[in-house]
Amino acid sequence: MKKISLLFSLLLSLSIAAQTQKNYQKMERALFASGCYWGTEYHLQKVKGVISTTVGYTGGHIKNPSYKEVCTGRTGHAETVEVIFDPKLTSYETLLKVFFETHDPTQINRQGPDIGEQYRSAIFYVNEEQKAIAEKIIKVLSDKGYKVATELSPASVFYSEIDDRHQDYYGKSGGIPYCHKYTKRF
Repeated sequence: MKKISLLFSLLLSLSIAAQTQKNYQKMERALFASGCYWGTEYHLQKVKGVISTTVGYTGGHIKNPSYKEVCTGRTGHAETVEVIFDPKLTSYETLLKVFFETHDPTQINRQGPDIGEQYRSAIFYVNEEQKAIAEKIIKVLSDKGYKVATELSPASVFYSEIDDRHQDYYGKSGGIPYCHKYTKRF
């Protein structure tokens, strides 16, 4: 009887793991840079349907950059947030609107007091559908009179910030972003 119970438990565990993996495969990925990645992450985490966020770097020309290297502005990387989201609960377009409403997309290589190429506004699209949606939203903003400086580039290698103190910074510190504020644009 114990063998049957153990076998049943094992089969149930395998079934749950397979279902979890199947559900995860239905998730989508987005990469956004809009100045300090802490503020970007703070606002995107609040969107219903966002499963996880990770801060790091993309868009540069050296492998495995450190925080100190990126801060020099010489690596070409942007402070970026990787967003894993459930497309049944939110859309890429919704995430883009939050992205554009929580930073100033007209600033070049800066956000508020943070100055340098690493703080540029950028969308790193992972497929052509994301590119088309981003182009549509940028056109909407341009038609409203915004001179959008946001870079639109294909996604490259995303390097996660390995120093855990950078992940979920405002969630851990209880603070609020100093260079990201909400501004209604849509």
